[in-house]
Amino acid sequence: MFRRKIRVRFAPSPTGPLHIGGVRTAFYNYLFATKEKGDLILRIEDTDSQRFVPGAEEYIIESFDWLGISFDEGPHKGGNYGPYRQSERKSIYRQYVDRLISDGLAYIAFDTPAELEAKRNEHANFQYDASTRMSMRNTLTLPPTETAALIEAGKQYVVRIKIEPNRTITVNDLIRGKVSVNSSIIDDKVLFKSSDGLPTYHLANIVDDHLMEISQVIRGEEWLPSAPLHVILYQYFGWEDSMPQFAHLPLLLKPEGNGKLSKRDGDRLGFPVFPLQWTDPKTGETATGYREAGYLPDALLNFLALLGWNPGDDREVLSIEELIQLFSIEKCSKSGAKFDYKKGEWFNHQYIQLKSNAEIADLFLPILKEHGVDAPIDKVIKAVSLVKERVNFVKDLWEQSAFFFIPPASYDEKTVKKRWKEDSAEKLTELAGILQTLTGFSAPETEQAVMSWLTSKAYHTGDIMNVFRLALVGEAKGPHLFDITEIIGKEETIYRIEKTIKNLA
Repeated sequence: MFRRKIRVRFAPSPTGPLHIGGVRTAFYNYLFATKEKGDLILRIEDTDSQRFVPGAEEYIIESFDWLGISFDEGPHKGGNYGPYRQSERKSIYRQYVDRLISDGLAYIAFDTPAELEAKRNEHANFQYDASTRMSMRNTLTLPPTETAALIEAGKQYVVRIKIEPNRTITVNDLIRGKVSVNSSIIDDKVLFKSSDGLPTYHLANIVDDHLMEISQVIRGEEWLPSAPLHVILYQYFGWEDSMPQFAHLPLLLKPEGNGKLSKRDGDRLGFPVFPLQWTDPKTGETATGYREAGYLPDALLNFLALLGWNPGDDREVLSIEELIQLFSIEKCSKSGAKFDYKKGEWFNHQYIQLKSNAEIADLFLPILKEHGVDAPIDKVIKAVSLVKERVNFVKDLWEQSAFFFIPPASYDEKTVKKRWKEDSAEKLTELAGILQTLTGFSAPETEQAVMSWLTSKAYHTGDIMNVFRLALVGEAKGPHLFDITEIIGKEETIYRIEKTIKNLA
């Protein structure tokens, strides 16, 4: 499909936890690169020193390790195009800033924040551009001697791109087609700040994408407005032939569909918006993550893959291998996708069913230990096999299966009131006697013995079975009764019957 070597990148800023929308963007890049046998690069865009948050980069890398999204190059992997942190590439950017200035395509501006604010107050729609730049304090209006003196005196400045007005700038987007804008609506963006010696996103992105030989830039829709400026920069540098293809993904929308998905939506409706739990180092506030909420990585990725893309048919549960094979940028939607978090729970349920009982049992063991249960793995596997279809999350297995491992501490009042009769204790005592005589205690053997006893006594099956379940489980729930007795065993079954008689009679 593509002639150039496929090289795509995911370039997050370490300013906090990774948003689930960013995870989807990274995953689409991963699917695209893997299908095309290309390279996926992780680049950390840490040029905004004011917003840098300690631990954010490590969080990002840990998130992708948990999800199974692997990178071919990055700060944690190395590679031939490093460094992969923009803060470590300062010397690289400076030469490109100087090149633009010397070519008359950028200029130095000394306007202070107060002066800029005054202009904004003076003009409601003030924009630093061709119509206003000649009234500002910059190298286009100041004599060279004054410019040199200001720099010598250590006055802070920025470097702005010089946008020529009334040009048609066209972005050829793989998802949205041809997008054209008039350059007059683009302001003279800041490319470099002397305060920290770092470039802004606009310059650093272009230089890095060029030097790292990025072939496609697959990113969120929110970056679409910056694409025309990036096209201009490629033209200014004479790099048109190496310009990557752009693909701007649709937004993830609130579950109601009105507006961009935010953390507040997760807090309001009770679902995570980050892959892992995150504790803000400044406030100490903790936000839960998909891992801690009990989501399986493949289920989460399957869910995200279908938010803005589809395979062209009605299939929903798709393995990573199938997603790689079917994925196509051209099939991505232009319109935003509602974040149906309930559908995410459904996907997790499906993936729990797809995993073997042994795999789910392994995931359940730590939860059992949290409840003080140290059970043989064979018993856990059998219990899981009987209840896993009832849960969306592994953690929910405890509520559905606790009675396999510990006797009921109390009995559901409604069930007791409805099912416990005057003769229930007497009949349970009889039942315990029947069970005591059995040499085999498999489900079929126990069921046959109990049903034969009921028939011989002409007892009503429901009257006995309901209080039998109450004795074993503590309420009217659970799988087939004799599957329970087989797992907990003869001794425990009789103990629970006797305990119930003592407590309820």
